[in-house]
Amino acid sequence: MCLDNLAVQVEGLGKQYRIGERQARYRSLRGTIADGAKAPFLRAASLLRGQAYGAASLRAEIWALRDISFEVKKGEVLGIIGRNGAGKTTLLKVLSRITVPTEGVAEIRGRTSSLLEVGTGMHPELTGRENIYLNGAVMGMKRAEIRRKFDEIVEFSGVETFLDTPMKHYSSGMQVRLAFSVASYLEPEILFIDEVLSVGDAEFQKKCLGKMDEVAKGGRTVLFVSHNMSAVTRLCERTILLDEGGILYDGQTQNAVKTYLKTGMGTTAEREWPDPEKSPGNDIVRLLGVRVRIEDGRVTDAIDIRKPVGIEMEYEVLKSGHVLVPNLHFFNEEGVYAFVVNEQGPTWRGKPKVPGHYISTAWIPGNFLSEGSMIVGAAISSMNPVIIHFYEKDAVAFQVIDSLDGDSARGDYAGPFPGVVRPMLKWTTDYRG
Repeated sequence: MCLDNLAVQVEGLGKQYRIGERQARYRSLRGTIADGAKAPFLRAASLLRGQAYGAASLRAEIWALRDISFEVKKGEVLGIIGRNGAGKTTLLKVLSRITVPTEGVAEIRGRTSSLLEVGTGMHPELTGRENIYLNGAVMGMKRAEIRRKFDEIVEFSGVETFLDTPMKHYSSGMQVRLAFSVASYLEPEILFIDEVLSVGDAEFQKKCLGKMDEVAKGGRTVLFVSHNMSAVTRLCERTILLDEGGILYDGQTQNAVKTYLKTGMGTTAEREWPDPEKSPGNDIVRLLGVRVRIEDGRVTDAIDIRKPVGIEMEYEVLKSGHVLVPNLHFFNEEGVYAFVVNEQGPTWRGKPKVPGHYISTAWIPGNFLSEGSMIVGAAISSMNPVIIHFYEKDAVAFQVIDSLDGDSARGDYAGPFPGVVRPMLKWTTDYRG
């Protein structure tokens, strides 16, 4: 491949951490100046501590990344997925020059912008306005260039009222909105984005995904880390699957998502939240579990296409007086929003649920879903007004397996069969010879 066409080139990259090392904390501008004066004394104290504790504490080491090699073409949108601790964020930090690799090289060709965590690139002591100009200057932009984009950045972020307030007084959602707006509108050639969009509300997440799609179609390079499989499949043709610091798969996004789910690294047929105080929800209702069941009651992630499958949601109602509507959101492995189902049974429709323990199950008939992976999000809402009490994305996932013995909706055809659903419909044929 021609090097002129590459935005990112990584060879043999590795990052090692020493367990127990102290992480750098945020320092104010005043604190940074004060630390400069104290530096000689701090270094002396550090040497004394090292002599006191000895070298033994430095022996515990872990490789967050090891032997990572890949290339990203200019204008390509690359997805990066994997379970927690796989090395996704560490990889982006190395590529963003936030941390130095232990071994290997990473060449970045182009002006970059990174959005890796809440408040990335923002100084908490400066106002939102000052941070916009600071970020542009860091990217090498002239003041006139930043000024031309300023109004668009502010409008997209929705933080006009707090523009002259120091960032340390912003909520996490406000920080993310402004940081994302700055990162996308200041037109970097390469954009690194981690799983920060989960902090924003649903409406802003939708705006972000739309903007990322626009950025990608505009020919800029994007590296996108996410646990949201539907977002990855929508935005990325190619995806890298990381596991324990190494590359498990690098190729078509569909296949990466399939591997992620099949190997049990992604969502599975059962998720539980045993501690109600830490489970999704609020002081009205809390999610306790989501499961994929077949007719005999077993939890399974492999479903015969001809058989019914039930998605079970277990939850605890904490306050009375609320009409609560469980709903499930289905996506296929390509990120297509297949359908949504709400609880419509006569027992609870329009009626408030009393406090207590509930299990609601939606049954999907056999010969309805197409073969492949289905990813399910679980939510409970109220109507009039609409309130979303929780929405757990990618709560569970399962594989729909087709039969080749001729009695499923595919009949005797054995080739690829596209589509989100594959119903076995009633046909009539009249011969009029």
